[in-house]
Amino acid sequence: MRSWMCHGRFRAGCRGCVYGRYVLSHTYNLAVRLKSSFLLPIVVLFAFSAAWPHAFAQEASASATHTEEKQGRLLLVLPFSNQTGQQNLDWIGEAAADILNRRLNSAGFLSIGRGDRLYALDRLGLPLNIEPSRATTIRIAENLDADDVIVGSYTLANGQLSMKAQILDLGTLTLSPPLTEQAELKSMMDTLNRLAWDEAHSMDPGYAVAAQTFLAADAPLRVDAFEAYIRGVIEESPANRVVHMREAVRLSPSFMPAWLALGRAYFANQDYEDAAETLGHLSKDDPNALEADFYRGLSFFYTANYMKAEDAFAFVSLRLPLPEVVNNQGVAASRRGRDAAPQFQQAIAADPRDEDYHFNLSVALRRRNDVPGAIREIDEALKLRPQDTEAQAFATQLKDPGSIKVNPDPGKAIVDDSLPLERIKHSYSETGFRQAAFEMEQLQAARLAALPPAQQAASLVKDGDQFLNRGLILEAEREYQSALKADPNSAAAHAGLAEVREHSRDTDAARQEAQKSLSLQPNVSAHLVLARLDLAGNQLAPAAGEVSAALKIDPNNANARGMKQAVEARGQQVP
Repeated sequence: MRSWMCHGRFRAGCRGCVYGRYVLSHTYNLAVRLKSSFLLPIVVLFAFSAAWPHAFAQEASASATHTEEKQGRLLLVLPFSNQTGQQNLDWIGEAAADILNRRLNSAGFLSIGRGDRLYALDRLGLPLNIEPSRATTIRIAENLDADDVIVGSYTLANGQLSMKAQILDLGTLTLSPPLTEQAELKSMMDTLNRLAWDEAHSMDPGYAVAAQTFLAADAPLRVDAFEAYIRGVIEESPANRVVHMREAVRLSPSFMPAWLALGRAYFANQDYEDAAETLGHLSKDDPNALEADFYRGLSFFYTANYMKAEDAFAFVSLRLPLPEVVNNQGVAASRRGRDAAPQFQQAIAADPRDEDYHFNLSVALRRRNDVPGAIREIDEALKLRPQDTEAQAFATQLKDPGSIKVNPDPGKAIVDDSLPLERIKHSYSETGFRQAAFEMEQLQAARLAALPPAQQAASLVKDGDQFLNRGLILEAEREYQSALKADPNSAAAHAGLAEVREHSRDTDAARQEAQKSLSLQPNVSAHLVLARLDLAGNQLAPAAGEVSAALKIDPNNANARGMKQAVEARGQQVP
């Protein structure tokens, strides 16, 4: 059963729950003791800020409770059961889990990654491709400390793919009524995205993001590219996985999850140069950029490109300063002859129970000629793992005065071949990272709750604009909808929603949102949405009028100037 220590919620650093122990022992401890690491100083900073309104306490508590109830539950999505009778369609089951995982994550829910699910199956001694009974499903979910499980199946009749999904609540052991979607097999992506929206709305009836936004989230992903990607995901051989993933990125070069998977496949095949190059295809603002740069850092490290390795780990730690990432940044810096003691001290402050961090700090202090400090840290490491033979040997060496070499420059690490090498963390916990990001998002929400409604909306619109510029329309709409909840009269939020609707090809809704925005306040963005819609409909005169209105607001706006050129290139003068 779920541990009482977790109160039904996943806590990655909780040693009382099975899933918490998994994150601690199997992965690289990514989300360990979030509250005692980088989150606690932030909470303390917020709590003692002079500008923090006293009235915030009740409001933030209510907001946090509401958010946790709606979207703070940990979800396990199992592959759907193939009931078509066609073995060559088995891949659709994993495809369903992949789409639902990604969409629900983007929607703000916490779902367990495929790698974590496979580890749980292996730990329970179950086949990785099992179609579990209800009792086995509950065992798997409890092993991962999930709150809910999404299960489903699919059939094919007369070219029509029918998909059914249900939600199993682990707290009450009740199964929700089935949600179903049906379409032609060639429209499978739309079917899965609609089902994902159905699930999000079922779990949170107040969820405001439009179904059309879900349908457009992966556009223009081809079904054959997605099939190649999924076949690569379920392929056991790293070499064969590379073949499938290369086909996926060839067919849909803009599908970034396939680039990430291809880079991971190269990494698993120990082809580190290709892994680093492939993972570099993900931009720094991609949702998977942290995972990509973690493995890029390892790839550079394993090819002795320590400067690039340090830079990659630094990029990750700057955004989520989790102890394992900070540790790796320090190890890479040490290989370059730099003093990495500060990084190892930071890692220990976040996770004092990890023996490797004490070992690494001991080595770093020895390089500084701080022998007493090095002895103190290696003794601490041995308390945590007494059977560590390398640490035992290093402790003996440190306590032998004849083995001590004097560092001519105590302010800089020295190269000493007699010293052991610092230890790097080798693996990535997708769920751990998402949990840490979720905790940070909760803190951000708490900060926003203390602001006046108009300022809340402005901040949320800014976040939405950033998501929109990255092509993440689902995440963008989520921010714009939140902005409108804070301030229903936010013209900028309506303008942002107009752009989302434009991206999802819902032209009527896009026009309505743009007009609503302009009724609240004249702005360039809404005028340009209307201009693009008119131009696409060959309504040149109205398009010219919208561009002219935008330029009156901001004569130097680059987007408005670009639209002016586009309209005039069609033979319509812009007044």
